[in-house]
Amino acid sequence: MLSEFNHWFLSLGAEYGVNPYIFGGIYIGAIPFFLASIAWLVKRARAGQSTVLPTMLAGFFFVSAYIYLAIAGENIPVWVWVFLGALIVYGAWSTIRDTRRKIAAPAEE
Repeated sequence: MLSEFNHWFLSLGAEYGVNPYIFGGIYIGAIPFFLASIAWLVKRARAGQSTVLPTMLAGFFFVSAYIYLAIAGENIPVWVWVFLGALIVYGAWSTIRDTRRKIAAPAEE
């Protein structure tokens, strides 16, 4: 059964011109960098410093796997882009909300 799933999973990549393992690696590999960028953003915001660079880095790491999909992908159905767009909008809203809470929270010593 695992072999069949792996075959199906890899066939999706062949159909759309994307290696699912590279996509997954980028997706998972970006998580620590995203979290570090958010921590840096909160630290700079609490210190009253510019948050432009950490915000841009967090945004890049948040969408990095989808950038790979956009560059390497072929014949990606419209519904996939709509679904990914909804995920990105919800994720951005959730991240902004949580980051604002962290900035507003008293600094832990």
